[in-house]
Amino acid sequence: MAHIITRACCNDAACVPVCPVNCIHPTPDEPDYLTAEMLYIDPDSCVDCGACVDVCPVGAIHADYDLPDEFARFEAINARYFATPERRDYPAEAPSVTKRSWAPEQGAEPLRVAVIGSGPAACYAAEELLSQRGLGVQVDLFERLPVPWGLVRFGVAPDHQDTKAASAPFLRTLRRAGCRIFLNTEVGKDISLATLREQYHAVIVASGATGDRALGVPGEELAGSHSATEFVAWYNGHPDYAEHSFDLSAERAVIVGNGNVALDVARVLASDPDRLARTDIADHALEALRHSKVREVVVLARRGPLEAAYTIKELLGLTEIPDVDLVVDPDVLSSPQGWGRDGDPASSVAVHKVELLRELSTPEAGTERRIVLRFLSSPVAVEGTDRVQGLTIERNELVESDGRWVARPTGERETLETGLVLRSVGYRGREVAGLPFDAERGVLPNDGGQVLDADGATVPGVFTTGWIKRGPSGVIGSNKRCARETVSRLLDAWAAGSLPTPTRADDVTALLPDHVDLDGWKRIEAHEVSEGKASKRPRVKLVEVARMLEVARG
Repeated sequence: MAHIITRACCNDAACVPVCPVNCIHPTPDEPDYLTAEMLYIDPDSCVDCGACVDVCPVGAIHADYDLPDEFARFEAINARYFATPERRDYPAEAPSVTKRSWAPEQGAEPLRVAVIGSGPAACYAAEELLSQRGLGVQVDLFERLPVPWGLVRFGVAPDHQDTKAASAPFLRTLRRAGCRIFLNTEVGKDISLATLREQYHAVIVASGATGDRALGVPGEELAGSHSATEFVAWYNGHPDYAEHSFDLSAERAVIVGNGNVALDVARVLASDPDRLARTDIADHALEALRHSKVREVVVLARRGPLEAAYTIKELLGLTEIPDVDLVVDPDVLSSPQGWGRDGDPASSVAVHKVELLRELSTPEAGTERRIVLRFLSSPVAVEGTDRVQGLTIERNELVESDGRWVARPTGERETLETGLVLRSVGYRGREVAGLPFDAERGVLPNDGGQVLDADGATVPGVFTTGWIKRGPSGVIGSNKRCARETVSRLLDAWAAGSLPTPTRADDVTALLPDHVDLDGWKRIEAHEVSEGKASKRPRVKLVEVARMLEVARG
């Protein structure tokens, strides 16, 4: 018997160090960890001890004899991962992660660190600092909104409540001695970055990537053309987007891009609103979706199915929606061009996606609602006068160039009638006032998390982690390894005595009379959960800052 990791896996890797036989891979120290879709348990090595089940923050691990029906495929997915020769000889023991032991001089000032942000990257960085043995440290987190957790609250789809449970360890971090959170506090407005640098030995910027990339096609600015980032924030109740509106009056919506966010949006648009009513979707979004006329969601991919950006677990999520067809052109799934490369590496994740598409999809819709995955297609122009009326797309072919397959336009075009176009082609970091910025990559220039200036020299005491450090890649747990690297650099500087000495001794609390603390967040949390009980929902989200503050202050 063995244990199985299922769809909710967040790659946190808390399960790795507790496994007595090192059967969970890839570990954070293995080269494919940052690119892995999830973690996997080797069924031939698992001793069925269940230690991993106890520490999984999202409840993603099940015994094979107690595997819920909807996760049945993950038994084969876990086994398949270990089918290649290079994955058969993992060491019997995982490398141990040791914390430094600190013996501060008597009377020495404790290390003070400010963290900008409250999402996974920020919380993992705080935990890494606070868990060092013997290190006297004060960690303060600063968040612009009155509520924490970043993309866990505002990015994870509402029907993925198990994934949202990843925030549970973050709350434990905030409860640690030496940790405080200042919600409703915008760095650059309520307090300056310069003031933080005067108050703390180090500042870690973990502000994420809240912008989005443009398509760069004519008509993109028309009403009815939006970023998927906006749409996701709207249905998840982000205060900045609660007043937005989306035209759902046309029968077809088109999403450009085919990553996990694109599939999340497609699932929300195609789902029966009664299904979403059991989640924490924002009330305004639920009401709009109840009146939606959208019956077909087309997801455009520039390349073929073998190069699809979505993960297997998100693909399987599309098939879990009742009465919604998954439609794929069978010719694309069978033609060599659609595959994009020669050979059939039977155990590769990419080929497994194609095999699942062949099995799960249909050539044409048989029910009222459908999601169409359309490959080898690129947007050329958004059509319309005052608002979106269509999207002109061009068919691509895959050609080999410099050892890789790239999409080349064929000149064959068609226009899809639609009233809603959502671009889902990537998040992008925003510039942080007072710090250098790599505009091309949308990140803070850095070396292992140490921020660098325009000349490549270190910016004293300023570090970064998460998407603003490395770009929008990985999943929730990927930020754990990223934060560990950044904190290691910070601690090296602390040990070497090269961190700046704070020039202000006053407590930052006195500068922020309007902030919301942890107790205030607990009041918001309790209120939302209580409101959700009546309708058997996880919570009913507050979406207005004024109302959040009213509840937070009792």
